Amino acid sequence: MSGAPAWGPAREGAGQTGVPGSARRLRVACVQLNTAGDTAANVAVARRLAAEAAHAGAQLIALPETWAYKGRRAGILASAEPVDGPSNSVLAGLAAEQGVFILAGSHYEPSPRAGRVFNTSVLFGPTGATVAVYRKIHLFDAVSGTAVYRESEELVAGDEIVTAQLEAAPGDAVTVGLSICYDLRFPELYRALASRGAELLVVPSAFTHHTGSAHWAVLLRARAVENGCFVVAPNQTGTHLPGRRCYGHSMIVDPWGVVLAQAAEEVGICVADLDLDAVAKVRTQIPSLTGRRPEVYGA
Repeated sequence: MSGAPAWGPAREGAGQTGVPGSARRLRVACVQLNTAGDTAANVAVARRLAAEAAHAGAQLIALPETWAYKGRRAGILASAEPVDGPSNSVLAGLAAEQGVFILAGSHYEPSPRAGRVFNTSVLFGPTGATVAVYRKIHLFDAVSGTAVYRESEELVAGDEIVTAQLEAAPGDAVTVGLSICYDLRFPELYRALASRGAELLVVPSAFTHHTGSAHWAVLLRARAVENGCFVVAPNQTGTHLPGRRCYGHSMIVDPWGVVLAQAAEEVGICVADLDLDAVAKVRTQIPSLTGRRPEVYGA
């Protein structure tokens, strides 16, 4: 593959995919946080930055994984809230106030299993109503540098693939596929989301600095390219516990794999305008979804 597509920007960081006169556009924003153990402080920062994104014209504002609390195990259990709990209610209220969609990246939600919680992402609509709820399917049991992570000791895995309809303009909906962080390493999930009509994939994350510096951009661009989808990936940044550092570099990627917007490692936002017509154009140029042969490889 060489050069940019006929419809797309000529270089990374251009901020939008450009088709003159395109009818389907959506402005999106990633909110990048350094969430730690003080839920009230975390919620205040998140609300301020999400409001900043709304004032910049974003119609979809996405926060990272564990946006309201990120800390020790005892705090994880103590901070767990229902989907409509006080932290998410702040974002639901902001969504209604600004008339935007807000993805409450993920929060810890009580589960039926004692001592275990779900890692749950909630999408709120412009009225503040809940549009979709997704519980993280793949749990991060891995080694990152010198840090050992065992999410299965604290979390219960979800078992449902979730898409949602997001109205980009009156009468014009875009299908969004929901995922969280470690899910990014399982391409079969994103293929399933694309097969269910997803044009935009959201990946709220707390990707570690060790793995993120090597894999974050590669994986995000791969998921975009192989499915012909936009990818919106807000990430945590900085140190939240001793020896636990997140990578930052929240990113918005187009279906050709071009990075439209990217944060560095500071707390803040990044914004891009999406030309939603690009999805159909890329999928026509490279029909990897319709060219699949599941009868050969059994998936």
